[in-house]
Amino acid sequence: MKVFIETYGCTFNQADSEIMAGILNENGIELVGTQEEADAIIVNTCYVKLPTESKVINRIKNLQKDFPEKEIIVGGCMVEIDPKKLEAIGPNCSWIGPHQLNKTADVVKSAIAGEVSREFGFSDEPKVCVPKIHQNPHIHVIQICEGCLGNCSYCCTRFARGHLNSYPIKDIISEARQAIADGCVEIQLTAQDTSAFGKDTGEKLSDLIKGIANLKGDFRIRVGMMHPKNIGNDLEDLIDAFKLEKVYKFIHLPIQSGSDAVLKDMRRNHTVEDYKKIVYRFREEIPNLTLATDIIVAYPTETEEDFMETADLIEEIKFNLIHLSKYQHREGAASSSLDNVPFEDVKRRSKYLSDIKFRIIEEENKDLKDKELNALVVEKGSKGGFIAKTDSYIPVVLQDVELGEFIKVHIDETTGTYLIGHKI
Repeated sequence: MKVFIETYGCTFNQADSEIMAGILNENGIELVGTQEEADAIIVNTCYVKLPTESKVINRIKNLQKDFPEKEIIVGGCMVEIDPKKLEAIGPNCSWIGPHQLNKTADVVKSAIAGEVSREFGFSDEPKVCVPKIHQNPHIHVIQICEGCLGNCSYCCTRFARGHLNSYPIKDIISEARQAIADGCVEIQLTAQDTSAFGKDTGEKLSDLIKGIANLKGDFRIRVGMMHPKNIGNDLEDLIDAFKLEKVYKFIHLPIQSGSDAVLKDMRRNHTVEDYKKIVYRFREEIPNLTLATDIIVAYPTETEEDFMETADLIEEIKFNLIHLSKYQHREGAASSSLDNVPFEDVKRRSKYLSDIKFRIIEEENKDLKDKELNALVVEKGSKGGFIAKTDSYIPVVLQDVELGEFIKVHIDETTGTYLIGHKI
């Protein structure tokens, strides 16, 4: 039996694919690098945005058409969020829900035997200290919890990932220790919301970060997205954790809108002022911090005044990285009952914010020209060369280096998205 896995979406979904690969490997099922070699193809879907939904739907349709002799198995968020549509486009496809990864080998074996096998529904089955096959042997992704405490009006992911389920700190540290022993140099802590970690168990994200950072070895820790409302009274301890040498000075803190009125409609449960307090404290204590955020353009209730408040916030905070998304209705989300902002306004607002974003990031990066920075080489570049990450998690394009290498780099050129340098 030979299986090819292709993955869409976030780091968490990529980690799900690594678990599926690990389980298949343990069951003697061969993993192959192309769909042509495979007896079965697993499509691990993402459903967070409409363009991604369209992409995975087209992919599932095309695979069935192009490879009628192969078994198509659908995994990921689509299985839980939109089973009716999935049934309509792939009536003969087998399914593996995101909470049923331990049954991956069973589903594959049944599918190859000619049976349509579907495992879905919720479970608290842990995703830590389980078999994994790394996509990148130098990077180890650990899912520290699954699900969230939010009720955001625009989100459908929570329908797939469910309630918060945090994994024990001791187990997460154990997995990190083994990954470091196996040669991984970057530990990525991922979740739908890392700041929600431990809210259900009484443990704290700051304690988890410190516990991993105290492990022996040369490595770096990247902490995934944090919801501002869940940082709460862990703020000062989190700042102390991020100050540690082995932790990237990088936080992903989505704001979504610069308008309190829109944030209320989004059910974000924090204000702009709440957000600023977190950012200013982090920057006060960690001046070289890289701050990433997410912004939704043209939420249905966003007025022109609300929009300008978002633009003003970007100018004030000067984010180092911004993920801009045009609002689109999602299956089951509360905001889907609202009327959309006119398309021309959406397009104009998006371009306006994009122009601000690139100007600010380009200006910020220019300050790094001719600087000498510490960096860790983590992956090969898509167009050749290698990508290293600075201590502030800024990507640097390099030549003549080795994967997994800790180096000092000279920054020769800067762009609005990355740096170009050479090893000193």
